[in-house]
Amino acid sequence: MRYFIRFSYNGTHYHGWQYQPNAVSVQEILEKAMSVILREPVELTAAGRTDAGVHARTMYAHFEVGSLESTPEIVHRLNAYLPADIAVAELIKVHDGAHARFDATKRTYEYHIFTTKNVFGNETGWHYGLPLDVHKMNQAAAILLEYNDFQCFSKVNTDVNTFNCRIAEAYWQEQDDRLVFTISADRFLRNMVRAIVGTLVNIGRGKIPIEGLKAIIESKDRSKAGFSVPAQGLFLTAITYDYIVEKSNTGTANI
Repeated sequence: MRYFIRFSYNGTHYHGWQYQPNAVSVQEILEKAMSVILREPVELTAAGRTDAGVHARTMYAHFEVGSLESTPEIVHRLNAYLPADIAVAELIKVHDGAHARFDATKRTYEYHIFTTKNVFGNETGWHYGLPLDVHKMNQAAAILLEYNDFQCFSKVNTDVNTFNCRIAEAYWQEQDDRLVFTISADRFLRNMVRAIVGTLVNIGRGKIPIEGLKAIIESKDRSKAGFSVPAQGLFLTAITYDYIVEKSNTGTANI
């Protein structure tokens, strides 16, 4: 039978989501835990992959096992077995053709910039102490919705069939001691969000004019865009499926 697992993780001590032969990944730890608790081999197919140091407040994966009698009990046992930086929220029975990656209709990321040095936030945000013009950064972020091809923000030599993404929203908010960038789209290219944030920071610093973003996107040239901001400020925060409604009051990893 096919199930979805919804979980979260603090990516600080992992070499990304995907299994790595010479480094510890979230996938490796979670698959091992599930295989022990369920007493049968478990292979997970996730909604996407995150790079080393990137966090997920919400991630989904699907897997095949025999019928599960009490999913709340299994969730409890998994969380007792897993390290503090990975937390399972729920297990969901889905139809046999359900696919965690291909059925996702929207994904949302946040990037957190600390505007003052935060000694407790080194793993969950990037400190940038210079002044930024958030109004200009929001004007530039709105331009992203006018385009579909984002090759200029993609990691070079990545193996994809298309650079097209449909961005639904992109905006900055000021929250206490930080700036938070939120962006939602049907899909994202590798390193795309971190490159977008770096480019918008350059606009906020006055290094690139707002209208210059259009020329960067239309160039399809990664070298024209801004730098990639550090991984620790990036969070995958939501994934949308037409057939899943998330439960509330479920745990998250220690982030």
